[in-house]
Amino acid sequence: MHPIELLRFAAGAIVAHPMRSALTSLGVVIGVAAVVVMTSIGLGAQQRVTSTIAGLGSDLIIVSPGASRGGGGFVQGAAGSGQSLTDADAEAIASQVENVAAVAPVVRGQAQLTADGANWNSRIEGVSPDYLIARDLTIATGRMFDDREARQGRKVVVIGQTVARELWGDLDPVGRRVRVRSVPFEVVGVLESKGQSSFGQDQDDVLLGPLEAVRSRIVGRRARGDTVQTIYVKAVDADSLDRVQEDTTNLLREQHRIRAGDDDDFQTQNMASILAASQAAIATFTVLLAAVAAVSLLVGGVGIMNIMLVAVTERTREIGLRMAVGAKRSDILIQFALESITLSLAGGLLGLLLGVLGAIGIAKLGSWPAAIPPWAGPVALGFSSLVGLVFGAYPSWRAARLDPIEALRRE
Repeated sequence: MHPIELLRFAAGAIVAHPMRSALTSLGVVIGVAAVVVMTSIGLGAQQRVTSTIAGLGSDLIIVSPGASRGGGGFVQGAAGSGQSLTDADAEAIASQVENVAAVAPVVRGQAQLTADGANWNSRIEGVSPDYLIARDLTIATGRMFDDREARQGRKVVVIGQTVARELWGDLDPVGRRVRVRSVPFEVVGVLESKGQSSFGQDQDDVLLGPLEAVRSRIVGRRARGDTVQTIYVKAVDADSLDRVQEDTTNLLREQHRIRAGDDDDFQTQNMASILAASQAAIATFTVLLAAVAAVSLLVGGVGIMNIMLVAVTERTREIGLRMAVGAKRSDILIQFALESITLSLAGGLLGLLLGVLGAIGIAKLGSWPAAIPPWAGPVALGFSSLVGLVFGAYPSWRAARLDPIEALRRE
């Protein structure tokens, strides 16, 4: 028979039983939609983590204290709870480690802010002027405090967009005064907005002040002497990042007089390696999600095979009649294979549409990037066609193997 005639017969059989055709395709619809949605979620998570880590600063090394220890050397606190880093460590890194663009020691706290009748609780960070370079931050209005103001511990601050909005609304905060707890500070600058991180933290809800001023007047007893909680070290470029990390580690071991074989009392984290590890973990998780979702495609394929076997049984007399008037076994085989592939392909198209809409809906509900991979369409349609071909092969073979005389006798 002519291929056009075979297509016409296959389409006619599908249209003649719309409910059965819809139920046959349902498994493929669900399977394709699930694969697209799960893959989109995984890629969205990858983009979210990438943007968050990039927001910390590029070519960056984060040096933090190790766990606090009690008598006998036993660990008593979590990692980062110790007080092993000092201003001298930051100065040594800046002066002795090559290929360093900026070194920024930091102390942190939380405090109530009050200004012009408004109040707001915000994150306080005591930093050096190089903090902007290390963290890739820019000033929207005003300026950053300079080295002289930082050395003298002057009471000047730079604030994030959230703090500016909560305390002064649409007014320009530069030149105004804000009380941090009971200490008055002058606002000299406002940072450019960085938005919300993937962990839900508002990166604009921050107040930056000179390290010494914040440490002595705000953080107080939680930071003894000249200790700092973190040292940000920015390399001049990505190629020198590993070398800078190694040199920083060796220098701090010398500074802290750590003997060979003993554990470090600090930690160094390379943002590039953290990003690579995070992306690898999320990629594995995405593949796992897609594989689990793909199981429903196999279930849909089994459903297609079952319904097609039922169709062969119901249409036995029709098959016998067509063979009696000259149809070849290959014609019957191709017709039923086309029916199976068409049902599966239609399910794939509908599933792709529902998957894209579902991915966009989830992205909007959860403020999540709608990351739909470009290969989703071709792969979904190709795989659904393959499912129809594979699982329709046996029913098609059964139909083609029917004996015409026995088929005509069937009621």
